[in-house]
Amino acid sequence: MGVPEGETKPEEQRLGPVLRRRDQVQPGTTDQRLLDTEGDSEWVHTDPWRVMRIQSEFVEGFGALAELPSAISVFGSARTRPDSPEYEAGVRIGRALVEAGFAVITGGGPGAMEAANKGAREARGVSVGLGIELPFEQGLNPHVDIGVNFRYFFVRKTMFVKYAQGFVVLPGGLGTLDELFEALTLVQTRKVTRFPIVLFGTEYWKGLVDWLRDSVVAGGKASEHDLLLFHVTDDVEEAVTLVTKEVGR
Repeated sequence: MGVPEGETKPEEQRLGPVLRRRDQVQPGTTDQRLLDTEGDSEWVHTDPWRVMRIQSEFVEGFGALAELPSAISVFGSARTRPDSPEYEAGVRIGRALVEAGFAVITGGGPGAMEAANKGAREARGVSVGLGIELPFEQGLNPHVDIGVNFRYFFVRKTMFVKYAQGFVVLPGGLGTLDELFEALTLVQTRKVTRFPIVLFGTEYWKGLVDWLRDSVVAGGKASEHDLLLFHVTDDVEEAVTLVTKEVGR
């Protein structure tokens, strides 16, 4: 529906909470565009429609995880080989966390994530996998008891933090680093409180810790106190003890 004959195009248009003026005024109304039977299906890929998908992912995630017991999120590389010491460490960590009274949450994929889920399942605990839609299909590993797949990384990362009392981070790549620095930022800015972060594997994480201390802190981009936001260890029992101590178990 355009401007009626003899009338000029309005200078101001209100579409719900959105205000449009001058050249940004659109022809027709929202209802008209909704009820019009003609037109293509591109609207299902527009940003307003994506908001509904995002909302549905939050609802599904909250519904699936709301009744979890206290949990720890375990991160690590999907490329960790099943015959590697890192994989075995992941299994031991998953098992030890369950024995300490925690559920285990991972990204649900293979490698280090599978290892932690395997340890949790073998210890008869709650093994959770939060998967993500990727161009290359991975799927949830067979040791996941509760699995949720997400389209959006930021929704998935919200679930990792909201339903966990801490992070244990095994050696990993860019995705692991993303999750690690997200958690560090949330703790540093006090968006979350009492949230222990344990890096497992001193040799692997040494270069990163040195860079944070010698470049980031030394350059005034962070404070010395920020280096206390995480712990580094090679010992499974110590990793679990650090998590247990900081969450008041």
